Amino acid sequence: MIGSIRVDNLGKAYRQYSTRWARLAEWMIPFAGIRHQLKWVLQDINFLVHPGEALGIIGINGAGKSTLLKIITGTTQSTTGDVQIFGHVAALLELGMGFHPDFTGRQNVMMAGQLLGLQADEITDLMPAIEEFAEIGDYIDQPVRVYSSGMQVRLAFSVATARRPDILIVDEALSVGDAYFQHKSFDRIREFRKSGTTLLIVSHDKAAIQSVCDRAILLNDGKIAMQGEPEAVMDYYNAMLADHQNQIVKQEMTPTGKIQILSGTGEATVTNIVLTDASDHPVKVVDVGQSVRLYIDVEVRADIERLILGYGIKDRLGQVIYGTNTSLKNQPLVNISAGSRFTFSIVFNANLGSGTYSIQTALASSETHMDNNYEWRDLALVFEVVNMSKEHFSGCSWLDPEIGILQK
Repeated sequence: MIGSIRVDNLGKAYRQYSTRWARLAEWMIPFAGIRHQLKWVLQDINFLVHPGEALGIIGINGAGKSTLLKIITGTTQSTTGDVQIFGHVAALLELGMGFHPDFTGRQNVMMAGQLLGLQADEITDLMPAIEEFAEIGDYIDQPVRVYSSGMQVRLAFSVATARRPDILIVDEALSVGDAYFQHKSFDRIREFRKSGTTLLIVSHDKAAIQSVCDRAILLNDGKIAMQGEPEAVMDYYNAMLADHQNQIVKQEMTPTGKIQILSGTGEATVTNIVLTDASDHPVKVVDVGQSVRLYIDVEVRADIERLILGYGIKDRLGQVIYGTNTSLKNQPLVNISAGSRFTFSIVFNANLGSGTYSIQTALASSETHMDNNYEWRDLALVFEVVNMSKEHFSGCSWLDPEIGILQK
């Protein structure tokens, strides 16, 4: 299957010695016994990427993401298991990897292109397109050592994607580039996807993973902690990022078949959430721009010095359209006793495009759930927005502009 990747029982371990003399002794006296321990950075990694599929890999620093990509691309050998790749691969792993600082950008393009399997005459033909996409101007004929990190990313990505590959592998390198080039790069990635390119991407950018990928894998301590829909995996990842002391992180299946992530200490919890119209009638379908009210009932189960409620509205891809909290609104609750109950009433206009949206809630002691995360609940409520009264428009926000036309 051209464009597929199969990873079976993959593992990577490094030898650790108590002292440098132990390393020397093991090498000099091989029959005297093993003097090292194995430090596993990857273990029991299994997955299949189908042709044309986009797979995102996420995880905290040190989870093994970059090591996994290096094994897949052949720059590092695995300790156990094996990887099968079918098709032409273009990889952008580390910033300017393979570029020689004393050679010009043009010379490095020639060398990097040949490493990607292109012939010299092919690279010459593609050079104008590479220069145009990279947009580094006269620097193309300057030594790479004078390039900024962003310029190296521009040139490296331009070379790697000069010809559409069967498989494109991208590490965090794109996060170094400027915002303009990031948009430009992801536009090219989306074009490749439409043409059938398989994508394997490592990124901490939640929006990138959820907008580009069909599936995601979460690595934790060198093992697969979860894999599935990008939204569910990213929600689980966010829950793991919180301080886990005395916290739970669990998955629940909603009636619609979606996986809901629930995490926190449980010292405060959302007991009920409902969306109503202006007359306080519960609704699941609202009109574009309609005034609605969100009621969130909270129960406090332990004495809490400070309680903040946060909420966010997410689209069907899991990207947050809008979010705020009572700390930002200068409405924190302080010195709350166990057993207290509160109802938060949030009024807003549903200035959203047609589609399905969900509400996520967070109960914490500060503006983020990274510290004293009492409860984080995804998919707390799902509702539909339909356009029943407005002119047709595109996008996820209803801005209702006034357009003036001046003739000169």
